[in-house]
Parts: sequence; C-alpha cells; structure tokens
Amino acid sequence: MELQGTVKKIFDAQTFASGFQKREMVILTQEQYPQPINIEFLSDKIGLLDNLKEGENVKVGINIRGREWVSPQGETKYFNSITGWRVEKVLDNGSEPTQAAPSQSASSVSNENPFAGDDDDDLPF
Repeated sequence: MELQGTVKKIFDAQTFASGFQKREMVILTQEQYPQPINIEFLSDKIGLLDNLKEGENVKVGINIRGREWVSPQGETKYFNSITGWRVEKVLDNGSEPTQAAPSQSASSVSNENPFAGDDDDDLPF
C-alpha cells in the first residue's frame, strides 16, 4: 500500500535494550479531511528518513501490521501499526497533471476572424 502526504514531524531514532531500533514519521494526508498518520520505520529502514525535511511532500510504501496481546487478566486486545519500507519525494504538484507550455508555433496563428468576409447570413433566427 502507499500513503501520500506532507511530512509533519520526523522523530529521532529509538534504540531499545534488545538492540531493536525504530524511527517514526508523521505525514499529513492530502484529502478533504487531512489525517496525521504515524508511520514506523524499523531496523535497517530508519535511514530512509535521513534526507527528509518537515514540509516536504512524500509517497510512502507501507505495510499494515496487527498484533494480538492477552493481558494478565486474560483479556485479549488487538493493536495495529503502520510500517514504512520505502519513501519517495514527490514534486509539490505530484498528483496534479502538468500543463504543457505553449509551443512557439502558436504565435504564428492568425487573430483574424475567419467569418469576417462571409456576408451570407442564412441563420434561421
């Protein structure tokens, strides 16, 4: 899956006692009701965030992961996480089609009215 949005926040890398590392980024989606989405980058993927800055538009390849946890009281809970595995910078108008610039030959088009010499008025009204 992919998410596209503007980088809102990039957090520092966290290293845990087990040696596990993660780094998180929040992107703000670009839709009618923008959503701040937290994305985790794990282990060898944390370096993908090194060249990003807040405010940049990005497209992020993600996986959605789920976990089941049983509390000491026997209650089962479910948790979801969004894990990033690829990041691409997107131009500011990334999803907008680009408009071609007019060509030089367009300036040779005549501005004369092609019907100016037509005295034949055969309109029914």
